[in-house]
Amino acid sequence: MTLDQARQAYEASVFGGDPTGLPAAARGLDAIEAQLCLERGKLIHAAFLNERGDEDPAELALFERARELWAALGDPRGEGEATFWAGCFHQVVRDDDATARPLFERARELSQSAGDRLMLSYTLRHLGFSEHLAGRLDAARAYFEESSALRRALGFDAGVAANLVGLAYIAAEQGRPGDAAATLDEAGELAAAVGAHGIARLIAQARLELAQDPSTSNS
Repeated sequence: MTLDQARQAYEASVFGGDPTGLPAAARGLDAIEAQLCLERGKLIHAAFLNERGDEDPAELALFERARELWAALGDPRGEGEATFWAGCFHQVVRDDDATARPLFERARELSQSAGDRLMLSYTLRHLGFSEHLAGRLDAARAYFEESSALRRALGFDAGVAANLVGLAYIAAEQGRPGDAAATLDEAGELAAAVGAHGIARLIAQARLELAQDPSTSNS
């Protein structure tokens, strides 16, 4: 559905006397609104990550609106993505993992049902952060490794590199400094190959922090 198609449905009803296209046009506009809400929320989230300033309450409202619209449309892929981002807001912006965790669990269910492997990799990554925050390092490692396997299969090398940073912190905390260093080396190679400069900065930060204090956590 496009805006032109919605306009055509209006004109067909008002001028042509054929209202049959109105329900589909309304659903199409709901889908457009949901996608716009999601993308606006993600832009706000990216700005927060860049500046680490105060939260923008519009971010959560946008994700929740997208979630509501996609649920009403019966679209598990869209609902799963919006649910993940709502969880990400709580975990990353508000440091509220207790609220974020069930959202990630629900996003995982929806992404699996929709066959959305990319979004599933995101939910598994953040479930890994949740386990890491709780001190359950083996479980955290398993989530990061499962997410990384999906990302490797999808050719999402920047995402693999990001996960390897998390795995390096876990390795260091588990008393495996050699594995931590090797993991960061692989992450650096992947990030350089795809021009993931933001991830490269995280890798440099991890090297510095782990050299100073191997028990430092990035989650």
